Amino acid sequence: MGDDELSVDDNVVSEAEYYSDSVEDDQPLSCSHGSLESLVQLKPMGWPMRKLLSSVEKKTKDDKLKLNVSELEMMMKERFSKLLLGEDMSGCGKGVCPALAISNAITNLCATVFGQIWRLEPLSSEKKSMWRREIELLLCVTDHIVELVPSWQTFPDGKKVEVMTSRQRSDLHVDLPALRKLDKMLLETLDSFCGVEFSYVDRGVLSANHDASLSPRRPIHLREEKWWLPVPRVPPGGLNENTRKQLELKRDSTNQILKAAMAINSNALSEMEIPQSYLDSLPKNGRASLGDVIYRYITSDKFSPECLLDCLDFASEHQALDIANRVEASIHIWRRRTTVSKPTNNTRPSWGIVKEMIIDADKRELLAGRAETLLLCLKQRFPGLTQTTLDVSKIQFNKDVGKSILESYSRVLESLAFNILSRIDDLLSADDFAKHSDKLSPVHPTALIVSQALHMQTTPFAATFINKKLDMSAKTQY
Repeated sequence: MGDDELSVDDNVVSEAEYYSDSVEDDQPLSCSHGSLESLVQLKPMGWPMRKLLSSVEKKTKDDKLKLNVSELEMMMKERFSKLLLGEDMSGCGKGVCPALAISNAITNLCATVFGQIWRLEPLSSEKKSMWRREIELLLCVTDHIVELVPSWQTFPDGKKVEVMTSRQRSDLHVDLPALRKLDKMLLETLDSFCGVEFSYVDRGVLSANHDASLSPRRPIHLREEKWWLPVPRVPPGGLNENTRKQLELKRDSTNQILKAAMAINSNALSEMEIPQSYLDSLPKNGRASLGDVIYRYITSDKFSPECLLDCLDFASEHQALDIANRVEASIHIWRRRTTVSKPTNNTRPSWGIVKEMIIDADKRELLAGRAETLLLCLKQRFPGLTQTTLDVSKIQFNKDVGKSILESYSRVLESLAFNILSRIDDLLSADDFAKHSDKLSPVHPTALIVSQALHMQTTPFAATFINKKLDMSAKTQY
């Protein structure tokens, strides 16, 4: 041992002797057991002990920090190696492109952390830290997606020279901070559901223990297509007016977040190139894609997309998605650039042929515009509509990593906002049912689970929709 270590030990012993001498007689101290720790606990520690303990604590913290940093580095290497290999860890070259790999990674991360948001409750700290840590690891790729822009550089002699500097690509520079803000707002919305006056109970518990366990609160009616969701329970007289007002404000805020995420997602999808495989799979004309009934409505002189949607039968989400695919395909059929073969001789085409081509192009543009309006109204009526065939094809064949990140990030935030909005609507329905339950005849709680005809399974506006049908027996079916 060195001289410094010996001096430190001598100081420690001297301080121990000092503290042992200062102990009162009615508090005996046994030094034979080597209780230096007990000596330290009885009196404030002197400078040598404080220095030794602080150095030990600092070393422990440094070791833990190094361990966390090493674990983070290992996780980053594992994540990025999986992305570079295209989700094919075997290295056989059978993986997908990096754009699709990072899109799948963001989608899977959202499904792991959030799921379907069955309850309005704060997210656990573990899941929240996991989401923030791993989403930032995936988004840090965008820091290296840059574009060159001209700028002026001033030299020490005052001379200015125009040079090209790199900055983050414009679409990422604008949309990515907005998506991060929406992400933060959604997490804050979930955190606000703490210490609430409502609760949830599983449907099996509702059916088995309806008599005693549910007496303090009243369950609400459920839709059969949401059989997996827990039942929200509110006080017998309904929610407090202040709580109800706060719920409505949160619903409006979440609805605005949903619209913003949908706008960014729609813009990202529109900037992706249409795969050639999708164009090759389209029918020859718009009538073959739409069918006679919808084609007759679109080509009529008085076209109203709302009236057309009211006449169609949307008994399920699959039928609405099928019509959306048909309408979207007709848009690209009519707007697809037609190539006219050159004549074999040197004669010019007649004015009649040119005029007919111009009229035909104008008519196709008019029909494509009407089809776009119909598709927009369809998506507004069914906000939870799944991705169309064209959207799936664009995501699958897209090679741009930046656009893929914007599309997938906005899509998962859109899904999260939609699920929160649906749970708020279920809770508001529970409150309405509890406040008007006194006017209704008493029924068995299990009988409250009724079936309702809805257009979609997960739309928050399903209660406002009316399922209108039209007898198409006298018309040609498609």
